[in-house]
Amino acid sequence: MIVRVMGEGQVILADSHLTELNKLDDELLAEMENGDGPGFRRTLQALLAKVHELGEPLPDDSLEPSALILPSPEATLEEVREMLSDDGLIPG
Repeated sequence: MIVRVMGEGQVILADSHLTELNKLDDELLAEMENGDGPGFRRTLQALLAKVHELGEPLPDDSLEPSALILPSPEATLEEVREMLSDDGLIPG
């Protein structure tokens, strides 16, 4: 699966990592619903770090269809709220 991190590029991940990423996505959604800014920031950074840890970056000149689009590390809680559908960042 191809994941795009806004402002950074694309990463390829094995589909087997989806469950692990969904756990962080669920935490992120709960923190957003509760307005927990520090928790949101911490979990967003953990989610992005996990994507980078488990995935392999695609070349900068590669542009593949992305299964998932994640916010940039600098995104605010409000910006991410606008990105979300009812399913969260990662469809489950």
